[in-house]
Amino acid sequence: MSVVIPVLNEAQVLPELLAVLHQQISNSDYPLEVIFVDGGSTDNSRQLICEQGFDCLQSERGRARQLNVGAAAARADNLLFLHADSSVADGGFEAVLVALENHLWGRFDLRISGNSVMFLVIAFCMNWRSRLTGIATGDQGIFVKRAMFEQLGGFPNQALMEDIALSARLRKLSPPVCLALKISTSGRRWEKGGVWKTIFLMWRLRFMYWLGVSPNKLVKRYD
Repeated sequence: MSVVIPVLNEAQVLPELLAVLHQQISNSDYPLEVIFVDGGSTDNSRQLICEQGFDCLQSERGRARQLNVGAAAARADNLLFLHADSSVADGGFEAVLVALENHLWGRFDLRISGNSVMFLVIAFCMNWRSRLTGIATGDQGIFVKRAMFEQLGGFPNQALMEDIALSARLRKLSPPVCLALKISTSGRRWEKGGVWKTIFLMWRLRFMYWLGVSPNKLVKRYD
């Protein structure tokens, strides 16, 4: 399996992620390729990655572009897309491989790390919304058979909601497998912007996207 992780100025969270990945790779009975794709970091993200012996490719800034560059360089038949501030529970990589034996794609249940009690509610709602709609977000760790990913042309080259767009295409072909095994992601964006303010922002952006507003316009609100 190939794990693709886009990076942009993630030096603060990378040491923990790199340590976890090293441990999981050493404990895995399956070949595991990890590919980082840097979108032009101005901190020492790329240096940290390379010092730990991982591949770090360069691409234009933009999560969709970075993910597609990593997928194109991947050598495995199964792909897992992760965020730099997310980590898979022990046994998670093996669970993906087992799931993809009988399914085309899927995602993990989400757990948000941080101090707010609201993170439990947010994660619960995100996981059940995903089960009901068949739509997954990048925070949930989307995994897919490489042949299917390439057949759909990869992530659409848009500035925002590339995960929503891809999973909507995948859903038309097959419902996702939803792994109850947790993936942990940082609550830093909610903490920085304010929990309720960020919740309402994301609801508004998704509603506007559903109405057909261009992701290039939405990303200005997101940033």
